[in-house]
Amino acid sequence: MKSEGLLDTYKQRIDKGEIRSDPGQNAIAEILHSLNDELVLADEKTDGLAGLFKSLFGSAPRKLSPRGLYIYGPPGRGKSMLMDLFYETTPVAKRRRVHVHPFMQEVQQKLHKWRQEGGGRQAEDPLPRLAKEISETSSLLCFDEFQVEAVVDAMILRRLFEAMFEFGVTVVATSNTAPDDLYAGGLQRERFLPFIDLLKEQMQVVKLASETDYRRDRLKSVGVYHSPLGEAAQKALDDAFLRLTDGAEGEVDAVSVHGRTIPVLKAARGVAYFPFTELCDKPLGPADYWSIACQYQTVIVSDIPFFTPGDRNIAKRFATLIETLYEQKTKLVCSAAALPDHLYPDGDGAGIFTRVASRLEEMQSEEYLSAPHSPARSCGSCSLSDWLAQPRPGRGAGDHQCSKGPSG
Repeated sequence: MKSEGLLDTYKQRIDKGEIRSDPGQNAIAEILHSLNDELVLADEKTDGLAGLFKSLFGSAPRKLSPRGLYIYGPPGRGKSMLMDLFYETTPVAKRRRVHVHPFMQEVQQKLHKWRQEGGGRQAEDPLPRLAKEISETSSLLCFDEFQVEAVVDAMILRRLFEAMFEFGVTVVATSNTAPDDLYAGGLQRERFLPFIDLLKEQMQVVKLASETDYRRDRLKSVGVYHSPLGEAAQKALDDAFLRLTDGAEGEVDAVSVHGRTIPVLKAARGVAYFPFTELCDKPLGPADYWSIACQYQTVIVSDIPFFTPGDRNIAKRFATLIETLYEQKTKLVCSAAALPDHLYPDGDGAGIFTRVASRLEEMQSEEYLSAPHSPARSCGSCSLSDWLAQPRPGRGAGDHQCSKGPSG
């Protein structure tokens, strides 16, 4: 698809009334349009040099790549929507869009596997090897809700990103936080600063300046808590999914947690739809709910039932789900058998549900709906940071001993 597809699609959606014309979004759309043109030109130049390099050096030239883009601004301004348009219309075939949380999980699993194969130690830094693998499948890497929670993660990402840039990967990211404010107030932040410098060197930093919080307005317009159960509540959830995803039908998705897969009925543009039974009738735990809360900005849950003492374990899982969504400021749209205070009316276990009801009420408030999604990386039994912080030859004696317990 030609690069003008982005602006054409954006303008068509405005003309159809699907989105409103917004000066801030218009400016970012123009920048993304230009980046698409640069990506096309880089591919043409690389292809043009391929024959010459192969004849002179016996190998293809390293891919030329334009500077990436870091889009930041308050939540609900349209960053993810513009990323969707960019990703859908870019002519780059080798591309990938991913939330930083599952990306880090994949990196952790890959590095752990290599470490096991190496007998517990690595003779050399494995990150360039991983960066090369990434570059072979994704010359364009798009991150939603980019963030860094720990200084060790920042140093790891710096090494990984440095290598990816060397291999010609272009990175486009959205974030609620400006690069200079990442990990603000964190311990040993001075060790974080080189990664910020790397981002600003390799990526154009632009702010989406818009006064309107479109996500909050849509959540308020569709309503977030629908009871009692029935056709009206189901229609409200179906309409909410369409409104929150700009009309997308959604596709089957999955959440990966420590090698396991949680199926998602449908998902699109940061919104996931689950039947209650898929989340709480099955033996899921905190790590599962944490991954869901991190991966999606909004979770729709259908058919929350009444609870009785016989449903104690199911109620406990539901309580864990709600607490996890609340902590990550993941927005919840749901249908339920009754209002929060009446879901667990009496009997053994009803007392613990008071906090759940309170959370469900608060999650309907304008303050909560306006709060930015704040996913934090799950600790797991041993995090990516912990693993890579382990000494390797030349870096000191002794193996890292994880101080964290299992997350699930």
